Amino acid sequence: MVILNALFSWLVGAGYLAGNPLSLSRQRARRTSPRITRFLERDLWQEVKVYIDSLPRGTDRERERYWRARWLFTLLYLGGLRISEVSGNSMGRFFCRRDADGHERWWLEVLGKGDRERLVPASAEMMVELGRYRRERGLPVLPAPHEDTPLVMPLGRSMKPLTRAALHTIVKGIFAGAAGKLRLRGDEYVARAAQLERASAHWLRHSAGSHMADGDVDLRLIRDNLGHASLTTTSLYLHADDDQRHRETEEKHRIDW
Repeated sequence: MVILNALFSWLVGAGYLAGNPLSLSRQRARRTSPRITRFLERDLWQEVKVYIDSLPRGTDRERERYWRARWLFTLLYLGGLRISEVSGNSMGRFFCRRDADGHERWWLEVLGKGDRERLVPASAEMMVELGRYRRERGLPVLPAPHEDTPLVMPLGRSMKPLTRAALHTIVKGIFAGAAGKLRLRGDEYVARAAQLERASAHWLRHSAGSHMADGDVDLRLIRDNLGHASLTTTSLYLHADDDQRHRETEEKHRIDW
């Protein structure tokens, strides 16, 4: 019916028909977009953080795995990044600018879906976690401009970016581990554990948006943080709107390790 309606409309437009006989048929009602349900409520998000903090750190490799997991979940949650954006961007995309009040603010320029660029506020928490992760890998605390170090690195000496599949495996492993610990508490936690096992990296992006909204961050700022609108070219000094977005994101959207 949709195809026929389009064909009749073309015939009307081309002058072959005086009218479209299907235009009088009942129009299909548009479905309202469903609410986002694939996100972690704050108590489940806390369980994930506690599990990450419980990871063993006895050997160099275990310590490296711990800091990588902690940094990856920081990026996905505080930055609201897609897993493809973690894989496809480098640490050289972090940069610092002074705002109108003279405060230095860090940003992450992300090349995202559809080759669109956006600026993600790199809060003080994010920069601390970045510094810790880099120091663990023997790198300077802050990245140099245009540095090609991947945002998240493989274990060992390799500096190649992890694939989306590899990052997905890391995230699913953390969720599975947290779910396993939750299930050990008793039958009343089985349903919550099952929810954690279903979670993926994109759930963290939805969680970031949901938690920012719960924290009264302006919806327009959340839109820009998550890249739901195109980014205009970045000038030498950030606009006042961007400064407000950075301040509100840093004040109201925290990870609190």
